Amino acid sequence: MLVAGCQASSDPQVQARNHEFGCVAGTVGGAIVGGLIGSTIGAGSGAVLATAAGIGGGGFLGNRLACR
Repeated sequence: MLVAGCQASSDPQVQARNHEFGCVAGTVGGAIVGGLIGSTIGAGSGAVLATAAGIGGGGFLGNRLACR
């Protein structure tokens, strides 16, 4: 009975909703990680640019990986 709760739904609407949630989570998660990495790399006024680049790059990469 516990294993049945872990199975993926065969309902197409549920699958689409789960896929959409995965895309959003991947994009946001990638942006957060990228921003954190960028903020540690940059120094001084370059920190803002490095953080922005990290957010953009991480969000893009997270989206590409999660939304296949």
